[in-house]
Amino acid sequence: MFKPLVQADTLVDAVATAFSGEGPLAGAIEQFRVREGQYQMAQAVAKVMQDGGVLAVEAGTGVGKTMAYLVPALLSGEKVLISTATKNLQDQLFMRDLPKAVAALGVPVRVALLKGRSSYLCAQRLSEAHLNQPELPENVSELLREVHRWSQHTVQGDIAEMADLQEYPDLVSLVTSTRENCLGGSCPQIENCHIAKARQRAMQAELVVVNHHLFFADLNVRSSGVAELLPSVRTVVFDEAHQLSDIGIQFLGRKWTTNQVKALAQQLGSENRGPARGLADWLGLAADLVRAANALTTLLSEIEQTSRLIWVDNQPEGVHPDAWARTLRQMESMFSRVQETCLAFEEAFPTLQALAQRCQNLRDGFEVFSGPVDADHVRWVEWGNGLSLHDAPLTIAPHMREVLGPTDPMYEPINKSWIFTSATLGTDAELSWFVRACGLQSHLTLQVPSPFNFRQQAALYVPPIEPSDGEQAHSAAVAAIVEKGARVLGGRTLVLTTTLRAMRAIAQTLSARFRGSRIEVLVQGQGSKRLLIERYLQSHNAQARGTNSDLPSGSVLVASASFWEGVDIPGEALQMLVIDKLPFAPPDDPLVQARARACELAGEKSFTTLHLPDAAMALKQGAGRLIRSEADRGILVVCDQRLRTKGYGKKLLAALPPFRRIEDESQWLQNLVALRAGLEGDQP
Repeated sequence: MFKPLVQADTLVDAVATAFSGEGPLAGAIEQFRVREGQYQMAQAVAKVMQDGGVLAVEAGTGVGKTMAYLVPALLSGEKVLISTATKNLQDQLFMRDLPKAVAALGVPVRVALLKGRSSYLCAQRLSEAHLNQPELPENVSELLREVHRWSQHTVQGDIAEMADLQEYPDLVSLVTSTRENCLGGSCPQIENCHIAKARQRAMQAELVVVNHHLFFADLNVRSSGVAELLPSVRTVVFDEAHQLSDIGIQFLGRKWTTNQVKALAQQLGSENRGPARGLADWLGLAADLVRAANALTTLLSEIEQTSRLIWVDNQPEGVHPDAWARTLRQMESMFSRVQETCLAFEEAFPTLQALAQRCQNLRDGFEVFSGPVDADHVRWVEWGNGLSLHDAPLTIAPHMREVLGPTDPMYEPINKSWIFTSATLGTDAELSWFVRACGLQSHLTLQVPSPFNFRQQAALYVPPIEPSDGEQAHSAAVAAIVEKGARVLGGRTLVLTTTLRAMRAIAQTLSARFRGSRIEVLVQGQGSKRLLIERYLQSHNAQARGTNSDLPSGSVLVASASFWEGVDIPGEALQMLVIDKLPFAPPDDPLVQARARACELAGEKSFTTLHLPDAAMALKQGAGRLIRSEADRGILVVCDQRLRTKGYGKKLLAALPPFRRIEDESQWLQNLVALRAGLEGDQP
């Protein structure tokens, strides 16, 4: 045991010393320098950690918010839980940022990483897959053998250790467990359970890193360790907190799919080849279960619908109550038959016990949809890869207030501190967009601006393209803008679209126009997000080196949805970011419709209260992909004239960084040429 390098009477003082020019961070971290915004945030975080309470901090890109909360957390001497948005960010925090901070501060702290069940190798499932290997392509079979070899020496059992495995989700499901197929205490491999070991490490650690999905999923079903951790935790930090609302709604709601039923049926049918064969008509049970699921699909498919069907009463819109009741009874009857059959032999066959529990879970989930919709929930049917039933709360605010507990200083004791931080939490000093969604009360807010000189580093161009011209014409016009700019830059372009249809149309046009050139068009869906970005960077590096290899000398990446955030391409590789339309939520989204109705019933205008703030935050997130460091230079192109012509355009512009404005195409082209030459663009 050794003493930390920072000692002071209060946490606030200790943090001030740590971030000073003579402090341990300056001595241990290369290129560390005192940044006013980072220091301001760290002091605010330390004060709340010291006294208890709730703090929401918006820290612009480049502030260094990770260190601003890690340093107070490590110096506090208390147990701290840190939750971030994704498993990739979780790994980055745990493997890169946290060790750096621990080493710099000299803090003897135990740290642990805790993920969801599907992130850990299941020794029992691997054994079954290895012995009863299904028909797999040779490359996948070889990867399964590689997983088996890796399993002999891995300590954590985290499948992220095997990067190639992430590209084969079907294989991942073969070697990991779910809550439904886990054998629990009766598992023959319980002593080798990586999930149990990870939870044990988390209980013993002073600082634990989780993700938002795990946090909400566990609070909902209490099966992965977070619920057990919370009572012993003094401080909870939510990084990338802007995603809390969407993730919370996803996990606090319920989803039931016919694919889940068919997966259960498939496992039932496999019992006909296992130790329990001959004890029951497993194939017949499986077939009847699939028929019941298909009957539900047929009933709902008879109604005219798009991809979603709203649910307002006891049954989906347009479905006759009697027909709905009959279908429910048929499904319920099948669940009963399956469960009774499995339970009859559960003592002799643990796999049947797990099947019975899996059936019970599906049955419980289905029962949610047999009654009326709660007033503060929304329910809908969705078609896609199978049929799914959804029930979700309109907001996570009541749940978050319950989790946070009393935060008023009048109540004693105030045991916990809660820190919420992100680069995008609102467009006003009160951070209203985030605070309202999460139901924060008795909280403090802080906005720390980015240290970047956005006016010097980037420009905004709004070309004369009208969305009202029609979807096909608009996508064609966007593709023409992208082609013209990318040819000047030699690629170096990311296109973000608001719909998958627009993404495909723009990508198809660009692929045709760039055919035969050295510029490659990459499209979301061609590979994982990680692989696409790696491919994009490879082509840029080939261009920068001037090599004559087979690699393209520049790329245009066209993407939607998940690429609007969490994409970090600093440097010259990305110099033009194109957004096809203002990112208003799709009007047929059931959750958006239900929230809009709730706004109107409350006497508020849904456009100004809901739609406009959401679009502003989405636009802010997307635009944030362009400037990631102090050396970056680029142009943001928003192909939507409403940003100029509509009254609400000013509010959307206010959400963007203060980029300089480009007024016409000739000035835009001049700026592109200047970027290509490695110069700053013309100042307006």
